[in-house]
Amino acid sequence: MPLETVRPQRPTARRKRRRGFIVLAVLALALPFGSAQARVQEGLASWYGDQFHGRPTASGELFDSSDLTMAHPTLPFGTRVRVTNLRNGRSVEVRVNDRGPFVGSRIADLSHAAAVMLGMMHRGIARVRIEVLGTG
Repeated sequence: MPLETVRPQRPTARRKRRRGFIVLAVLALALPFGSAQARVQEGLASWYGDQFHGRPTASGELFDSSDLTMAHPTLPFGTRVRVTNLRNGRSVEVRVNDRGPFVGSRIADLSHAAAVMLGMMHRGIARVRIEVLGTG
């Protein structure tokens, strides 16, 4: 009498998709938006100004290049942030009101006013430290 070999059941594509969906759902519930954000980031920041002045930002408010604001890829709108120019030590407190930057590996786009206060107008970009101060 031959022995039948029992093969383990291979997961079907449907089961794999369902497992992936369940993992994503658990992560979405366990990590509310913004809670996984680093409180401190370092990297390159640039500035944007006159060509966007008066246009709507991703948050819906109109961009004002004379306000102390910035664009960040993931921080929630309204987050207060201290930005420090690592080259000269100058810092400024800004509010996140837009999404970006969308150039290379930059971590922030600052308003014209914030860039002036940081002393980064001549170069256009600066190595900065971003420290989250709070929301609202």
